[in-house]
Amino acid sequence: MNTPSSSPTGPLAGLKVLELGQLIAGPFAAKTLADFGAEVIKIEPPGTGDPLRQWRLLHNGTSVWWQVQSRNKKSVVLDLREPADRQIVRRLADEADVLIENFRPGMMEKWGLGYEELSRTNPGLVMLRISGYGQSGPYKDRPGFGVVAEAMGGLRYLTAEPGRVPVRVGVSLGDTLASLHGVIGVLMALHERHRSGRGQVVDVALYESVFNVMESLLPEYSAFGVVREPAGSALPGIAPSNAYACVDGWVLVAGNGDSIFKRLMAAIGRQDLGQDPELAHNVGRVQRVAEIDAAIGAWTATRTVTEVLDVLHAAEVPAGRIYTARDIAEDPHYRARGMIESVTTADGLRVEVPGIVPKLSRTPGAIRRRAPTLGEDTEAVLRELGLCDEQIAALKSRGMV
Repeated sequence: MNTPSSSPTGPLAGLKVLELGQLIAGPFAAKTLADFGAEVIKIEPPGTGDPLRQWRLLHNGTSVWWQVQSRNKKSVVLDLREPADRQIVRRLADEADVLIENFRPGMMEKWGLGYEELSRTNPGLVMLRISGYGQSGPYKDRPGFGVVAEAMGGLRYLTAEPGRVPVRVGVSLGDTLASLHGVIGVLMALHERHRSGRGQVVDVALYESVFNVMESLLPEYSAFGVVREPAGSALPGIAPSNAYACVDGWVLVAGNGDSIFKRLMAAIGRQDLGQDPELAHNVGRVQRVAEIDAAIGAWTATRTVTEVLDVLHAAEVPAGRIYTARDIAEDPHYRARGMIESVTTADGLRVEVPGIVPKLSRTPGAIRRRAPTLGEDTEAVLRELGLCDEQIAALKSRGMV
């Protein structure tokens, strides 16, 4: 049985969350709340459960990613296509503070689980709704995944070398950005509920979450008609900031502060550039960025990544290597900060997972429970809800428990 290692603690202890989402966006938001003490009941369909259980690399048929995305949660199997099961969901929603869903807009209403219906019996309910395009607007009925949101939000166009095809960021950034915006919205809605006693809907669109972090993209177009173009590893308009080749790899150098630039040029033996009055400020450096990049690149090209970093760290210049999974796993700073933790899966595999973010000094988050097996908590949760033996037996006869 998947029992908590200790009583729920953390700043969100006592908060009840009902998760109806699947894959990434909704579940990541629920995971974040669970890490800080919220009780999260995850509803999964019978048979296969959340499709994420089968994504990427599997151990004994279950994704190791699952151990991150569903830690600290309880798994309850219910079939939302069945009216009786939807009634159980309504009862769970009546006791919840937060409901999280990431279905296509209109699906919850089709099931009789829309906010208007649920808030009649639970007016304090906060519902987080994450979708590709939001709950309104001409695109609301389109299916939307994180990769499409990254394109529409303006990010995908920039993730390329000039003249080359735009590439993926490498992870589902659109989904997790939406999740984090959703968590912010939930916490704000809960704070407001203390004053009004009323819940509300938090409407998060994947593409808007990406667009929200696109910095000067729109203002520059609005003011100057400038369309920001792909720039590879460089940071256009801010110099120097780029990736530079070393003997055994690449190093990132961000020498774009005025005083940092002078220290960087001194460190690489180019005091002539560091003392050049035309390069004293960013505006001038941007005009001569190719010259500056060439000087830095010539210096790094004859040294190893470690040698470059030793010199630049001593000079207090922001610089770093490009980490692989191995680099992360072997880095002492990650471990000193508690960012690599170990969990044991239901079948006994010891696996390392990311730690808790952010760090709270007095009421920190924690990994209290391993990720559940499918339906592991169904009977316990439904008995706590008040279902009788006959009702539990009926669910067992359908393979739900």
